[in-house]
Amino acid sequence: MTLGFNTLAVHAGTEPDPATGARQVPIYQTTAYVFRDSDHAAKLFNLQEVGYIYSRLTNPTVSALANRVAALEGGAGAVCCSSGHAAQIMALFPLMQPGTNVVASTKLYGGTIQQFTNTIRKFGWSAKLVDFDDLNAIEAAIDENTRALFCETICNPGGAISDLDAIARVANHAGLPLIVDNTTATPYLCRPIEHGATLVVHSATKYLTGNGTVTGGVVVDSGKFDWSASGKFPSLAAPEPAYHGLNFHAALGGMAFTFHSIAVGLRDLGMTMNPQGAHYTLMGIETLPLRMERHVQNAQAVAEYLEQDPRVDYVTYPGLKSSPYHDLAKMIVPGGAGALFTFAIKGGYDACVKFVDNLKLFSHVANLGDTRSLVIHSASTTHRQLSDEQREAAGALPNVVRLSIGIEDVRDIIGDLEQALTAATA
Repeated sequence: MTLGFNTLAVHAGTEPDPATGARQVPIYQTTAYVFRDSDHAAKLFNLQEVGYIYSRLTNPTVSALANRVAALEGGAGAVCCSSGHAAQIMALFPLMQPGTNVVASTKLYGGTIQQFTNTIRKFGWSAKLVDFDDLNAIEAAIDENTRALFCETICNPGGAISDLDAIARVANHAGLPLIVDNTTATPYLCRPIEHGATLVVHSATKYLTGNGTVTGGVVVDSGKFDWSASGKFPSLAAPEPAYHGLNFHAALGGMAFTFHSIAVGLRDLGMTMNPQGAHYTLMGIETLPLRMERHVQNAQAVAEYLEQDPRVDYVTYPGLKSSPYHDLAKMIVPGGAGALFTFAIKGGYDACVKFVDNLKLFSHVANLGDTRSLVIHSASTTHRQLSDEQREAAGALPNVVRLSIGIEDVRDIIGDLEQALTAATA
């Protein structure tokens, strides 16, 4: 029986606890697991049997979350880790070698641009940032050392929509995997694998958990990419020296990436999600469909209100007919254009600061995807370390404020924006 999304959000990846019958997934707060005997231990370490060894690698609570997110995304498998940034490194880790590069969109979260521009160079990797609205630019950036393409479904902060189908065609033609950050859309609004993505990453900190209590990340593998086709991915499709010479793709097929990420990635990088955090995220996902429906309804109403306000220069929400991404949004996120967008205040930087400081219902935080409405001035915070050109490409200009619209009564959200705009532009 094929289950619907709402049902999967509640049931996928979980069964009543076999020991106690507990219906909610227990928090398995344990470091290690007792082996039945020496033969059992050896089989686990040789990947001849699936089970639990040590919680840096796998944990029943965390595994339940991985299985649920994989089901929601339509993937073959998933691995959970300590944050969204960790998920990005985990996604790249089996693909990259010193001297290789990833071609990534300029329209990314500022922290991701920083990670790709500077931090990954310490591994000997590099990133080429190009405008992913320009397919020719993507093709031109790909060279013999490129190992992946990377973009966001709904881009942070400006809400631009990536044409995943077209980008996937470019990736397929080049024989490369497409990695899509689906944090801001969630699988409720978009399942990138259905649009050709190879890997999907999430900051579970955001909408999946939805209540601002934990940090976490997830990487979902489609299980569809042929890692053996080109010789470019030796960690997955050649004898892996970090695991006794095992050829993961030959031995595990569509689960090669997932098992490598656990057996090598989590083992050696140690970016482990804790079981209590996984438990919070599992509970959050149970209400994901209900929350996303309200997020989208509220965001559409707020964007329409702001667009007609004479104190506002422009609004970037893709759900507006004025957005250049409006038609694309209907194809990529037909259920709604998310709840994250920016708007420009007439009066520039100073007016933005006054606006943020006068909000009362909105929380001024460096986060998004909470049940609460959130605000931040990206140019002076999340995108502060970027160059002027990078901030402009990402849509984080000095006169722009980013909103993450929550699930409160929309009249209260609009009322708070109204009074803050009045104070900021008086």
